[in-house]
Amino acid sequence: MQVTQINAEGLKREFKVVVPAGQLETRIQDKLAEIARTVAMPGFRPGKVPMGIVRKKYGSAVMGEILEGAVNDGAGKAITDGGLRPAMQPKIEITKYEEGSDLEFTVAVEILPEIKTMDFGTINLVRDKAVVPDTEVDEALAKIAERNESSEPVKRAAKNGDVVVIDFVGKQDGVAFSGGTAEGYSLKLGSNTFIPGFEEQLVGKKAEQDVEVNVSFPEGYGNESLAGKPALFEVKVKEVRAPKAAAIDDELAKSVGLENLDALKTAIKDEIARELDGVSRMKLKRGLLDALSSGHDFEVPPGMVEQEFEAIWKQVEQDREAGRADPADEGKSDDDLKAEYKTLSERRVRLGLLLAEVGKVNNITVTQEDINRGIMMEARRYPGQEHLVLQYYQKNQEALESLRAPLYEEKVVDFILELAKITDNEVSVEDLRKAPDEAAEGDAAPAKPKKKAAAKKKAAE
Repeated sequence: MQVTQINAEGLKREFKVVVPAGQLETRIQDKLAEIARTVAMPGFRPGKVPMGIVRKKYGSAVMGEILEGAVNDGAGKAITDGGLRPAMQPKIEITKYEEGSDLEFTVAVEILPEIKTMDFGTINLVRDKAVVPDTEVDEALAKIAERNESSEPVKRAAKNGDVVVIDFVGKQDGVAFSGGTAEGYSLKLGSNTFIPGFEEQLVGKKAEQDVEVNVSFPEGYGNESLAGKPALFEVKVKEVRAPKAAAIDDELAKSVGLENLDALKTAIKDEIARELDGVSRMKLKRGLLDALSSGHDFEVPPGMVEQEFEAIWKQVEQDREAGRADPADEGKSDDDLKAEYKTLSERRVRLGLLLAEVGKVNNITVTQEDINRGIMMEARRYPGQEHLVLQYYQKNQEALESLRAPLYEEKVVDFILELAKITDNEVSVEDLRKAPDEAAEGDAAPAKPKKKAAAKKKAAE
């Protein structure tokens, strides 16, 4: 097998590989001989089938297998002999082959760049921090009380926020339709849980009042026989009930599983503090990535950039179809947007390669303890369903492995932050929560480029 480098441009390498016909034939004969030792065919004892018959029956399949093996061996030899670190799977093109002749093909591969890291000790960062204000704790308590509210009967007309207890029958063309009838149904006015226009027509009504409610079902309504069609609901208001917020006391705390009001306040404050710490960490990391991006300008594999761009652009198109297009993209041509996202893609790939290199050189690894901690963090995002999250990761190896990459990235970021110079800066909660592009001039610099799409993927924001 002869391997010759025919091109070296930037991070691209291309090789020509020639596998002699005799070498291929030897491999084919060895494989056929292996088959002949065990194959059973009518009229012949096992192991006694003539080679010509074995070749006629199995030759095509063996030829395909040998050619595939030869191509893989040739590509591996090109990479190994050249001491290359491939960035992606090599591209292989067979340029010449006829049975009985030499096999010739090319191997094109993009390699990882040599990365010389900056002195991380020269990085200066500001970490914004905020103290949890009592007002936020009070607001959270009020919301908990609201969620635990009850209601009491009132002798007045209903208004938004009240609960009306109703009987109703829905009809089309005078005929009641399936699923449109209920008795003693409690409906909170203003909740928008019924068909648009239904709740509004009950505002101002009193107990024991009969009301005809005229509405039209939405075009996209689940029941196709009703979608887009008008309907009349005959409604009897049986009772009007005013909401009554739960008292903010020890009983409220016990209703959510805590010992007393002080314990509830502490839990709320701790939760808000964790949220603020997360925001602080996110902004600090963004500042670090900006500094790393500015401090490194090595070449990146074009194929990796193109792959990243295609993933971003696919997300952009999906968001457009779903009506979630980024307002910052309005008025820009696709060519302009693609140029911006290409720049973003290159930034992400460069930072991703840099973080991977730092982790490799410094023997940073993700332990089982790290993964367990990551699972618990995910579980905390779903209060009351923690056990389901744990079961999901226990039964889904792919999902478990998907945690490894972000955990690895965070460990590398932590390593670099330990070396950087960080100055803490106390700010208000409002300023801490500001998005980078909302920050006043002089605040922490936003990630570059400033694109919402940059927040849609985890790495190199």
